[in-house]
This record gives sequence, structure tokens and C-alpha cells, in this order.
Amino acid sequence: MAKLVYTAITSLDGYIEDEDGKFDWAAPGEEVHAFINDLEREIARYLYGRRLYEVMAVWETLQSDEPAVRDYAEIWRAADKVVYSRTLDTPSSERTRIEREFDPGAVRQMKASAERDISVGGSELADQAIRAGLVDELNLFLSPVIVGGGKKALRDDVRVQLELLDERRFGNGVVHLHYRVRNSIQRARDTASSSPSAP
Repeated sequence: MAKLVYTAITSLDGYIEDEDGKFDWAAPGEEVHAFINDLEREIARYLYGRRLYEVMAVWETLQSDEPAVRDYAEIWRAADKVVYSRTLDTPSSERTRIEREFDPGAVRQMKASAERDISVGGSELADQAIRAGLVDELNLFLSPVIVGGGKKALRDDVRVQLELLDERRFGNGVVHLHYRVRNSIQRARDTASSSPSAP
């Protein structure tokens, strides 16, 4: 069975974009980009919400002289994409289909039939997948910046036990953490209510 993997580049305080919706501080350098490319080479299909898809669709036509950028563009174009949107009518990239609703059962079937791994992108869609118990691994790239607010990479009110599989430090200060999900998902407030009271 294929794994469902959530990958995100975040600030040190856990945001994928700041309060103004900007994420220019998250641009990977050459070393980080090449490392991400090697991870993404194992991905056969991307799952996106509409907003992230519209950001990522630039890779369909992007031309660059930078080897890591050109390599990622080829990886992205070769993969299938599923976009979950109630408003998007027509995709702007090849190998792309639109689904109106995120169906956990359909994603389980997708994982069971896939020969290579699947990536879920965007914190809102990833949150749905995490809560449905679908996410198997997480790749978090912590950037050496604190932005103070914005959109979180991991949403509130859910608790998941993780096992650290790997870690790596890069020359630009980015740290990669690779985790495996160890157990079932539990809502954080349910965990708190079931804990014994302090003496």
C-alpha cells in the first residue's frame, strides 16, 4: 500500500504563511530544493485544495536555468494531480482532475491501489486527511524565521503520536524533520478530558 505524505515548509513558530499571506521567507535554497526534489521523486500523485493548486500550477509552464528548479518542474509535471474544489471548473495543468468533495474512503482506495506514494498539500486539506487517519508520514522543513502569526502548518485540536525517522540540518539554517504516524488520531480536548486530574 502506498503512503500518504504531508510535506510543508514552515517558520520556526509553525506557520506556512504569515498574516499577510506571504511565504517568500520559505523559498528553499539550492541545497534544500535538491533534497526536496529527491523526496518528491517518490510521489506519483498530488492532492491539493484549490488555493494551493493555483499556486503550484505555475510549475506546468515554468522555465528556469537553475538545475533544482528545472528538476522539480519535471517531477511535478510527471505526477497526477487531484484538486478538491467546489468552484474550479477546469484545471490549468495536464494529468489533473477535479473532485468536488474530499472523500476519505476514496483516498483509502487510492492508497491501496497506488504503487508509489501520494502527497497531500496545504494545511486545510492535510488537516482533513490527518483527522481521517490517512496520513502516514510528515516531512517538515523548519525555516530559521519567526513570523508571529498566519496560517498554521498543523491545525489545532488534534493529537497524533509521531516517531522521528530522520533529521537533517542544511547550510542555510533549515532543519528537516521526517516523522511517521504511530497511532490513531485523537482530538486534543478529548485527551485532556480523559486524563486524570492533578492531585
